[in-house]
Amino acid sequence: MGSDQHYSSRAEAQRRADEIRSFERELQALETEGVLALSEPQRAAVSAYHRGLLERYAGEFDIDRDIDAKQMSLGMRIASLLGALALAASVFFLFYQFWGLFSTASQVAVLLLAAAGSFVVTWWIGGRDASGYFAKLAAMVAFACFVLNITMLGSIFNITPSDKAFIVWAAYGFLLAYACDLRLLLGAAILCLVAFIAARTGTISGMYWLHFGERPENFFPAAVLLFIFPSLLQHRRHPDFPAVYRILALLVLFLPMIVLANWGEASYLPFSDGVIEVIYQLLGFAGTAAAIWLGVRRQWPHVVNTGVTLFIVLLYTKFFDWWWEALPKYLFFLVLGLTSVLFLLVLRRLRTALKAAPA
Repeated sequence: MGSDQHYSSRAEAQRRADEIRSFERELQALETEGVLALSEPQRAAVSAYHRGLLERYAGEFDIDRDIDAKQMSLGMRIASLLGALALAASVFFLFYQFWGLFSTASQVAVLLLAAAGSFVVTWWIGGRDASGYFAKLAAMVAFACFVLNITMLGSIFNITPSDKAFIVWAAYGFLLAYACDLRLLLGAAILCLVAFIAARTGTISGMYWLHFGERPENFFPAAVLLFIFPSLLQHRRHPDFPAVYRILALLVLFLPMIVLANWGEASYLPFSDGVIEVIYQLLGFAGTAAAIWLGVRRQWPHVVNTGVTLFIVLLYTKFFDWWWEALPKYLFFLVLGLTSVLFLLVLRRLRTALKAAPA
């Protein structure tokens, strides 16, 4: 029997364990239906091989070996998330509660020690926590301490606010997210990066960086970069990270389009508000439809689901804009229902066509 594949992350090992459980269920079904019957030596060899793999993965990565353990892990992830948010908020309010009691030198020392200490504690816990739950909790606290550090040091020394803080926060967030395999922190780092790129885009047009949110089109360059990035970098140790990039990219791209489809005066385009709104309505519908098609084509369910959600949001907001006052309420909701049915039929036809196409 060939050597088993070595995995370098908990996610890969957990996926292999899930495949083993699926194989065992399918093998049992095949034997029950009389399609396949393994001899006793073969069954014993397969069972011993899988048992050895599961024991090794459980020792190295603390994987969930059965459904009960998987359900317990879900509860642990929720508890870890809530605990991380609560501890980060506690650190934030603790600083503000007693901040005025310290001298300037003490304030600087406390900030530096909090940022450096939380970072060291995160790495120390990460080396001893195979499950990763406590390391992720510590990473969230470390990120909160770092953001607080930069913000309050700027306040202490009366430094002019700058969009460069976003890129520093983003870099630190990416470091912790990839080190601790933490999607929530990855999302926070991505949002910091989006804010930096949008602010820089706004300054090119001559506006002050703090006002970058007044022009939704400032977010478009960041959205394009985020969507392309997962295809340029291997995420073998972090297989769930590309989905985070793509989902946030679609949100950063299409939510501003939805805003501009209803509020054309916020656009850079030199047209009337009505023309701008029509342009972004067409771009929104075409773009979300293209995202759905691409998601089905590439087998990216997260892209399909996000595209469908954004398409429906855009469609229903325009329905309210066009017909809420013009149609009787029963007819308005009938149109909504029939539109949903039509949308389901179109998606089913698209899925069938793509499944029938050659790979």
